[in-house]
Amino acid sequence: MASSAPTTDRSLPIALLRARERVMGPIRGMLADADVTEQQWRVLRVLDEGGAMEPTAIADQACLLLPSLTRILQKLEEKALIVRQAHPSDKRRQVVEITRSGQKLIDRNLSSSQQLADAVRTHLGQDRYELLLDILGDLNTLHAAPEAGKDTG
Repeated sequence: MASSAPTTDRSLPIALLRARERVMGPIRGMLADADVTEQQWRVLRVLDEGGAMEPTAIADQACLLLPSLTRILQKLEEKALIVRQAHPSDKRRQVVEITRSGQKLIDRNLSSSQQLADAVRTHLGQDRYELLLDILGDLNTLHAAPEAGKDTG
């Protein structure tokens, strides 16, 4: 029996996943060479961009669940790429900061990361690339749960 759902090539969740895999495939090679995972890279980039911050802010900005972030921070600390310290005004909280080694890892790989992004920009063209980022930014402001029966896959 044929379904009334859109075909998978017109399903937004599947299209986003497929696009993510096309973009992330080449990046995974760069990250493997740098001996960090995608999630570790995201944490380092967030800390590089935003400076020292609390884990909840890192989790939010790096699109990670807090329990996953806890494990990731442990691995990054073992690799001496971050340091965790007690919050200056509340010792029950902690602040995470990128180390000099973590900063060097970012610096060594940022050019490769930018080249991979440039390849996507070239493929799409500057205007479509910027439009895509704008549209994805708009999607990130979506807070309402999807209505029952709407396209979810």
